[in-house]
Amino acid sequence: MSKNNNFDIQSPFCVLCGRTDDCPEKYGEKRTYVEYNLTVHYYCLLMSSGIWQRGEEDEGVDGFLIMDIRKEVNRAAKLKCNICKKKGASIGCVAPKCKRSYHFPCGIQKECIFQFMEDFRSYCWEHKPVQKFPDQESRGTSQCTICLDLVEQLPMYAVLKSPCCKNAWFHRECLQYQALSAGIFFFRCTVCNNKDKFQKEMLRMGIHIPEKDASWELEENAYQDLLQCYQHCDIKRCLCKKGRDYNEPDSKWEIKRCQCCGSRGTHLACSSMKSWEQNWECMECRSIFAKSGNYSKQKKRSLAICEKTDGTTCLLEEPSPKCPRQSPGPQRNFVLQSPKIMCQNNLSPCSHLELPASNRVTMSLSPLMSNRNGHLRKQRTEASNILKELKLQVNTKTTRLNINAENIWNSALKGFRQRNFSPTNTIEIKFTNCKNRSKTDTSAASKHRFFQLLMLHLQNSSLFEGSSAKNLSLDFQAVKENLYFEAGKMIAVSLVHGGPSPGFFSKTLFNCLVYGPENVKPALEDVADVDVAQTIKMIKYANSLSSLQSTIHDCYEFLAAAGCLRPITALCDKDMLVNDILIHHVIKRTISPLESFRQGLKTLGVLEKMQMHPDVFSSILCHKPERLSAETICDLFTIHSSSDVNKVEGADFWMGYLQDVESGESVVTLEDILLFVTGSYSIPPIGFDPEPTIKFLHIRYPVGNRLLNCLELPITETYEQFKKKMEFTIRNTLRVERE
Repeated sequence: MSKNNNFDIQSPFCVLCGRTDDCPEKYGEKRTYVEYNLTVHYYCLLMSSGIWQRGEEDEGVDGFLIMDIRKEVNRAAKLKCNICKKKGASIGCVAPKCKRSYHFPCGIQKECIFQFMEDFRSYCWEHKPVQKFPDQESRGTSQCTICLDLVEQLPMYAVLKSPCCKNAWFHRECLQYQALSAGIFFFRCTVCNNKDKFQKEMLRMGIHIPEKDASWELEENAYQDLLQCYQHCDIKRCLCKKGRDYNEPDSKWEIKRCQCCGSRGTHLACSSMKSWEQNWECMECRSIFAKSGNYSKQKKRSLAICEKTDGTTCLLEEPSPKCPRQSPGPQRNFVLQSPKIMCQNNLSPCSHLELPASNRVTMSLSPLMSNRNGHLRKQRTEASNILKELKLQVNTKTTRLNINAENIWNSALKGFRQRNFSPTNTIEIKFTNCKNRSKTDTSAASKHRFFQLLMLHLQNSSLFEGSSAKNLSLDFQAVKENLYFEAGKMIAVSLVHGGPSPGFFSKTLFNCLVYGPENVKPALEDVADVDVAQTIKMIKYANSLSSLQSTIHDCYEFLAAAGCLRPITALCDKDMLVNDILIHHVIKRTISPLESFRQGLKTLGVLEKMQMHPDVFSSILCHKPERLSAETICDLFTIHSSSDVNKVEGADFWMGYLQDVESGESVVTLEDILLFVTGSYSIPPIGFDPEPTIKFLHIRYPVGNRLLNCLELPITETYEQFKKKMEFTIRNTLRVERE
């Protein structure tokens, strides 16, 4: 090992184990640093007992200072390996009273356990942790679910058992290769897909799980083939003179793919579509829907006669039944698109309503704000689908929570901590301090109100700090009572059970939850403490070395307590100092609340979905719901209609009324309309269940059925009558509720 101690001569030998082996899977990456005349195995460096990462990641060797490595090599040079009997054993067993030392490769050969977590502990062959198996458990052979070869079901070093699946056994070598490839975000049980329990056990048994993205995510252009779009017109008689594969965006020769399968296409002109916004299904998908009853019965014809501009006729495939046909005669132009209309007999989308020409009302209306918040709206639609998937865990067994609206936090905390509470149970709310809510309300309205009050309380509680975009605060009493965990759990339950999202997370808090605090760089805006923010500003905007040193002298005690003291020799050193203070105050100071909060958010699998879809969840956790618009309300409700002409006129009145409300020409607001029907001021991230509907009936006044989220509207002869009845009923109903 004497050669290894010489830093002046570049050597192919690892300075810690003395070997030339280059096997990243066993010993970690073998790195040679020419500037330091140093070669070392990464795992040898990590597991050495007498060295710590005292520097930043870009200092020395991944944070291990060169001076410290030299000291460790000199220390190990005095220790003899208990396995190969050579000097340089830098790793020691952590078991009490055990004095065995060994090289990392020797430890691997002797089946020692190295834990790549926390303090990077090492256990010799005599004191290593072992997996425990019930005595009655059958022994034999099974198939390793990674390599598919046989594996003996025996408690031995080369074989590991899954902690979450009874009959899942793996080769240790297979697991290590899988962990190195998948990384911490994708390494999980290959049988049940469990992540937390599985990773915890594998780390305990010495599997190294690197904190990196999966290898397949890092390959350049790995998914390039998936980005190819189908570009071919499959209409029986294509009209394009340049061929079926010709595609010209933003023209009538742009190819539109089937909205169901995506494996068939058509030119817009070949299916008589006037806009890309119109939906189109291929004949195969349309026939499948027709057989399943999802479409109303259509005339059995696949071709329609259309007139060409030159006077000749051509055969075209009939437009999609979801595309409303333009009716002749005068048209009324609205700023809203036509609402969703469902046939009452089978609740399937009506293609169009066959009306006499004299009574037809055009339902194709120009879109309102077609591109406004389009990206955010798309992300929230994706969030809704993800939350609906998580809601499949919720069963029909009910848990009742007795809630005092005037003491929402304590009553909610008591309910969530009661013995029979389970996030997978259906939640019923009973408000105990309101006469009009003295009975249990199984409708979504009472649950909406409960979660709305709860999210509002959390936003203004001592658990968070900041103005609008909030970070976690440090409340020692809350840490002691485990309130951060409960807060995370409540937010997760609210999202999945149809409540509102918090909408007040700062980007820094969200990134800490998703990517881990070690990968987040906070900003000055994240500091809520006025004094700390002022101190940071004074350091940041110091314009001379003397003023910087004077500022540091004035806040010496604060910097010492925060562990941020560092030598200042140049004005540019202030940037690193500011960064140290921000990381301490925003992240390190609140690391305990953050970890507890993360554990709470794991309820119902919410945190895992956040990590898989960060952009989607950022749209609902870091942003308040967008203000309601007439277009949003129109899209939200589905009109249940029949062939009665008055129903179409009623839909016409409904859209006109929404526009009047949005433009301020009404005494009610769009939020009042939503509250009247659903009991909620805003649309929850998961959406409403059941979905809001509208029925036109022969009744005197409108009725909001919150149990079914159904708005029953009167059939009137004139728009003035319709508007008068709407405003009278909604205004008075909500006024009585508030009183």
